[in-house]
Amino acid sequence: MAHPQLLLSNQLCFRFYALERELMAAYRPLLDELGLTYAQYITLMYLWEHGKGTVGELCSALSLDTGTMSPLLKRLEAANLIERHRLVTDERTVEVSLTAKGRELEQKALTIPSHIATCLLSSNQDEQTRKYAELRTMLDDTLTQLKQTRKEREEDR
Repeated sequence: MAHPQLLLSNQLCFRFYALERELMAAYRPLLDELGLTYAQYITLMYLWEHGKGTVGELCSALSLDTGTMSPLLKRLEAANLIERHRLVTDERTVEVSLTAKGRELEQKALTIPSHIATCLLSSNQDEQTRKYAELRTMLDDTLTQLKQTRKEREEDR
């Protein structure tokens, strides 16, 4: 091939794509047991951490748009895991909170992070903790750099 920069084997983006597919495959059986999709799971994780949040806060924290978030929340509400209500102080703002059933689901989800960490990193707990911290930092730095580069390119247009 005349252009090695176009070889699939040289593409970082392809590795991220393949990793994402494998990671979702590892999550799927665990989340199926809870009756959740990955997007629903991360939404609940936000609510388990914060107790409640507006639709805008959820969209921002999870990098999802309202077109994705609204039907996702409807499904979680239909499953009686969350409640939505408009704020009295600003009826344009919808606040989301957990139901008792949604809070109970947190206990059932406790083993998921350690299972995924074992799949990704190592079964040795000390090594796993170290590698996890290193990988998280590297991915956070990469994500920040990508967002900054995209923002700069949009400003140049």
